[in-house]
Amino acid sequence: MKTTFTAIDLFAGIGGFRMAIERCGGQTIAFSEINSDAISAYIENYNEESSANLGDITKLDDLPQHDLLTAGVPCQSWSIAGRNLGFDDDRGQLWNDALFLLKKSRPKVFIFENVKGLADPRNKDALDYIMNRIKEAGYHADYYVLDSFDYGVPQSRVRIYIIGFLDACFHDAFFLPRKVDSHVKLIDILDDEVIFAPSSSKTEQNTKIYPFPSTGVTSLSSNNNGFNDYFLFNDLRNGHTTIHSWDMIDTTDRQKEICLLLLRNRRKKDFGPLDGNPLSLVQFQQLDYTITENELDELVSIDILKKEKYSYAIIRDPDGSLTPAEMIILSKEKKGIITPDEIVCDREIKINKVNITETLNSLKSKGIVDCCEERYEFRYTKISTGLFGINRIFLPSSNIFPTLVASDSNDFLTPVHITANNVMEYRKDFMEHVLNKKAYRKISKTEALRIQGFPEDFQLPESRSRWMKLVGNSVAVPVIEKLITAIKATDVFNLDYAIEPYMHKDSLAAPSHYYGQMSLFEA
Repeated sequence: MKTTFTAIDLFAGIGGFRMAIERCGGQTIAFSEINSDAISAYIENYNEESSANLGDITKLDDLPQHDLLTAGVPCQSWSIAGRNLGFDDDRGQLWNDALFLLKKSRPKVFIFENVKGLADPRNKDALDYIMNRIKEAGYHADYYVLDSFDYGVPQSRVRIYIIGFLDACFHDAFFLPRKVDSHVKLIDILDDEVIFAPSSSKTEQNTKIYPFPSTGVTSLSSNNNGFNDYFLFNDLRNGHTTIHSWDMIDTTDRQKEICLLLLRNRRKKDFGPLDGNPLSLVQFQQLDYTITENELDELVSIDILKKEKYSYAIIRDPDGSLTPAEMIILSKEKKGIITPDEIVCDREIKINKVNITETLNSLKSKGIVDCCEERYEFRYTKISTGLFGINRIFLPSSNIFPTLVASDSNDFLTPVHITANNVMEYRKDFMEHVLNKKAYRKISKTEALRIQGFPEDFQLPESRSRWMKLVGNSVAVPVIEKLITAIKATDVFNLDYAIEPYMHKDSLAAPSHYYGQMSLFEA
């Protein structure tokens, strides 16, 4: 393919932008990266010279002449406004460094990518700052929030893309690529052959996996019977494909009833101010008077419940010096009682960054307070962590896999396909053929590469933590490829032209847009 434009790849990672650039007929003439694993992978896979790496962006004063600048700017912080002294004086913060080089090198067009949180209303000031600095640099730009799933990637990966042009006419000619009609699905990227589990249904078993449409924003995928194509492991919610700790541990029917009683009532305001509240023995007995303390303690002993200190009574006046944090906590008493759940959102405590648990322990050691109420709560209360190291298990019929992240996740997949006519059969078959047989695993390196749009023979380190960090930090290649194709369609690369510095419209020509549905599952 004839080279039609040149590009420079900042924060290059393993070259997701470069892969898309080359597929679109472009040539990457230089890149910038400081992570040693990423540099090694980039040089090996693109047969590149190490001299092509420009190195640390914070030490660059300019870039070689090029047509397209790409950057997956790291998202450690969006407190980027600096001192507002201009491009030359706000160096040292990565967004400002990228904007500085954009202004100095003045390519015809650029693409900046970041996590969707930058477009969150809580980060409005940061995004406004970035867009204003882009405008000051002489560019006409808009931002778009896109889900990779809409552009041919079997992954829910929502990202913000800022695309800008030096010339207003090309900006006005740019349109986002259309969403794809045919989606790659999880079954298409699996290493394994699909296994059809024997069905407990008496009806004839299906012999084909059909493409099942997603049913909405909150559902990754559901099949033609309305069952989710993944099983969720947690004790805080309930659903037809939710697996609880009492499903995984040998428990009696009585113990299951007690757990479900807590699950159904812990979010009621009668039992506390939070979205989920522990319950005391007395409160359990208000719901079922036959429940005993021994029964609750047995559930603690098998790691389904935990017993926690809920309220503290002030048992004597302080007679010595108190720390500022201790004085703040003592000031929050009501009728001589301090309840952490009731003060956790207190403004004064937040402003002063008071650690409530540590401060109460300190007051207890001084004999000023003592626990006066204990309550029972589920042992595992973080939904994203799941249970016993499992958050979700996805079936091969699923349309989509959650966002791949650098730190890895507790999401698993199974090659076992399940057919059933009702919820009870569906759960039973999953427990029997997937969970109990441990017929599930984490996503493999080749599968992760396919999901992100890289060739499966792309060379990466053997260590899972190292390759997962590289793949999880990459852009999704098919999305970038489609964006560059749309940029090329404006003819911005087909003409040689010069733009006078700071030629731009009085205001951005078009409002920024949100495209694609936001995913329930975040990066």
